[in-house]
Amino acid sequence: MSGTDNPYGGGSYGGQMTGSAQFGGPAAPAPAQASTPAGGLIKDTSTAAFAADVIDESRRQPVLVDFWAPWCGPCKQLTPILERVVTEAQGRVKLVKLNIDDHPAIPGQMGVQSIPAVVAFVDGRPVDGFMGAVPESQLRQFIDKVAGPAGADQAAEIEAALAEAEGLLVAGDVQAAAQLFGAVLQADPENAKAAAGLMRCMIELGDAARASQMLQSLPEEIAADPAIQAVARKLQQFEEARKLGDPSALEHELSLNPDHHETRMKLAKIRNAEGKRDEAAEHLLMIMRKDRTFDDDGARRQLLEFFEAWGPKDPATITARRRMSSILFA
Repeated sequence: MSGTDNPYGGGSYGGQMTGSAQFGGPAAPAPAQASTPAGGLIKDTSTAAFAADVIDESRRQPVLVDFWAPWCGPCKQLTPILERVVTEAQGRVKLVKLNIDDHPAIPGQMGVQSIPAVVAFVDGRPVDGFMGAVPESQLRQFIDKVAGPAGADQAAEIEAALAEAEGLLVAGDVQAAAQLFGAVLQADPENAKAAAGLMRCMIELGDAARASQMLQSLPEEIAADPAIQAVARKLQQFEEARKLGDPSALEHELSLNPDHHETRMKLAKIRNAEGKRDEAAEHLLMIMRKDRTFDDDGARRQLLEFFEAWGPKDPATITARRRMSSILFA
């Protein structure tokens, strides 16, 4: 890194560093650096503590090391701005300050020959840095470069929560899944995956009417999301199933005539609407085994619609798809 006009350098820390203040300059009467804010994001370190405070800690999150000295005027300009920006980053990075007069070994080993110098450590090694009292806007850009843009951590947390909720839903813990999907929607009200997941939970819990109301209340751009559209198709299937008749009467009719495929198709749709996916698939697979020509291979087409609504990871999808393949390629 060279020059105060280069805020980031190229990640080379062993070479010559030039800047606005040189080591060993005239000692000016100056107090120690600004007091360290509370919260554990900012601290002073020493040669003995450097490994724990910087190397080890950087394996958990990025750490900025501020090399400074009491006599350094530009350090006094940079430090309060740096501390404020790190504090506002809310834990995306930590700041560790090293007084080079009291602890010259580390800056000597790193080839630091000009201060103020700030070096970013990630995964136990220096990855980037800058020198001089750079503007606040460049400090923010530097933190974004090292730690990722603001909001990246929340986005990762949301994705993790969505994955966990999906797993709970597939495993049958619908209430817990609904709580997680709801929590994501509180943090991100326009998250289509969370909205779709919550509506799926409502359907599983027998409250299709509430799911339908939620679907109708969604903004057009969110309603167009594929996950929301899949729920819309599921609700449509549910509504159609309500019009197909009494399932007990259909079961009785099938007991008298097992090859009445139209009745069996109706019962499959009803069982799917009831959440009895294995039963729904079994009825359609039975039609496929007996008569692929019925309704122009309608049982297979209906089963594919079920797969799309259930999702590729649903146990019923996996089992029925395997059995369908054995019928198709027998």
